[in-house]
Amino acid sequence: MSGMRDPYLAFMPYPDAPVVHAPNGPLAGLRFGVKDLFDVEGYPTGCGNPVKLAQNGIAAGTAPAVAALLDAGAAFAGKTQTDEIAWAMVGLNPYFGGTVNPAAPDRITGGSSCGSAAAVAGGLVDFALGTDTGGSVRAPAAFCGVWGFRPTWGAISMESCMPLAPSFDSCGIFAREGAVLARVAEVMLGPDVSPIAGSGVKAATDMFARVEAGAMEALQPSISTVSDGEIGLYVQDAEVFHDCFDTLQSREVVATQGPWIEADRPPLGPMVAARYAAARKVSAEAERAALATWDRLVAALAARLEGRAVLAPAMQDVPPLRPAGCSP
Repeated sequence: MSGMRDPYLAFMPYPDAPVVHAPNGPLAGLRFGVKDLFDVEGYPTGCGNPVKLAQNGIAAGTAPAVAALLDAGAAFAGKTQTDEIAWAMVGLNPYFGGTVNPAAPDRITGGSSCGSAAAVAGGLVDFALGTDTGGSVRAPAAFCGVWGFRPTWGAISMESCMPLAPSFDSCGIFAREGAVLARVAEVMLGPDVSPIAGSGVKAATDMFARVEAGAMEALQPSISTVSDGEIGLYVQDAEVFHDCFDTLQSREVVATQGPWIEADRPPLGPMVAARYAAARKVSAEAERAALATWDRLVAALAARLEGRAVLAPAMQDVPPLRPAGCSP
């Protein structure tokens, strides 16, 4: 972050430390930010919470996902803000301030990869890494008007990155330009060896039906241009998908972060505190039932997709307004 003006509170204000990158490579000349869940040698890993920040100290190594970018010639610019322990979708950290949406300063950035989205949208970096468990790349990318890519779960290493719900946690990429996103994705994923079957793109009509009328009116010309047909993706009511995910995520967060919360009793912002209290009430029996339903839904959805490309909304409306009096 050396010499960088950050009007969006996108970056954590850590002292600069030397991070060496290759002098040449497919990403040479590009600068990138890293969500403050990944370890970067010489920097702390705060995870959006001051107690985590103090306990974690300075990282002795660099996460493989970050190292791959450095080896490809990209220059590290700094650690970007995250919602507290990456468990919110608003981008308003109660301890380190609320990131500002460069595309719409009166509205939220979305989260939890808020800083990465803001840094890219504001032109502070060419691309950035985030994580996506339940939309934490897709939502802020949509709200800030940049490209956001959440690849298939497990496609990019999550080693040396704070776990939230490991069965869903994924490393994702933000960029202002599609060509830059493609360059970064090829470095991290390799050339595409599994091309999409068939031709054309189908619009997920049942998902678009949930989009607010004004937003849908704005999207319709693009949908008509890009898609050549329709498909329904809800093999069961959308609420069933949501309830299963919420149950499974809750149990996994209690497993990954619960021991730290229970042992150290760290201060938690009101949003995360409420979510954790609710998650503790989810039973093992509920988890087993949700997992059985989830497996059935995933199999049915995979059969319906058959490798097709599908156009679907990331969010159902424009970003909400920032709360009155919200810092900065």
